Amino acid sequence: MPSTADTILRPSDEVADALASGAPVVALESTIISHGLPQPRNLEVARELEQIVRKAGAVPATIAVLDGVARVGLSEAELVRISTETGLRKLGQRDLPIAAAVGASGATTVSATSFLAARAGIRVFATGGLGGVHRGWTEDQDESADLDTLARTRITIVCAGVKSILDVPATLQRLETRGVSVAGYRTDTFPGFYLTSSGRPIDWRIETAADAAAVMRGQDALGGPETALIVANPVPLDEQLDPELHDRVLAEALAEAAKAGVTGQAITPFLLSYLVRGTDGASLEANLAAVRGNVRLASEIAAAWAGKA
Repeated sequence: MPSTADTILRPSDEVADALASGAPVVALESTIISHGLPQPRNLEVARELEQIVRKAGAVPATIAVLDGVARVGLSEAELVRISTETGLRKLGQRDLPIAAAVGASGATTVSATSFLAARAGIRVFATGGLGGVHRGWTEDQDESADLDTLARTRITIVCAGVKSILDVPATLQRLETRGVSVAGYRTDTFPGFYLTSSGRPIDWRIETAADAAAVMRGQDALGGPETALIVANPVPLDEQLDPELHDRVLAEALAEAAKAGVTGQAITPFLLSYLVRGTDGASLEANLAAVRGNVRLASEIAAAWAGKA
């Protein structure tokens, strides 16, 4: 008789076969598809990101919850569903057992994707930018669940830093406090999501995917808390958002949010949407450039981890 885990956490046949054979697998989140991009571009990007993984010799595992089942690796029909279905929820890790119980469908955030990938046996995950400590934390203590999940999940996450709408110094301090390892990929400063650099120094730098795999092996050899490894990969300088435009529009967005009383879970989509409009879509293009680069690097790391490179 199948266990409860078998019925609510279901890798695709392709992903299951890859994991069983030790082939490289890269987890991808679904929130960018359902909530981060307009139709029909969201489906085009979903397919593009999976193709980047395949070209690198790895297997893509886009993750989402459909009818209460956590799907690790989506079929073409399921990708279309995530891209077009209205009313899909945005699911963090805390939402997963409730979604399973009531048969809900939703896209997975960084926290949920990290958790489900690790539970399925996937070690490498590519995303755009992490959540973190929000500006004004001392007043409302608004902090993304991403940080707590990464403090207790053995996953390697390749990202372009944390979203620039957040308090970057406070987020880095929080990651240090929670014991989450952070390494810059060919950079001495922490990336700024839309920007190549946030201006904040980073303690550790690695140069190759093999370096990242070596750190992962060190994590396992040392033992201790099951914390994550963040590989901070900056968007290329020639593809970043213009820094002056970024700073001006972000200041306007923050002022508008304060004026409208936007807080809590509504603040991030409000600010990101304002940035897209205020930059005439340039922030979205910088975001996608970062995601593509992160997926390429994650695929190389997965191959190095699997002993394929």
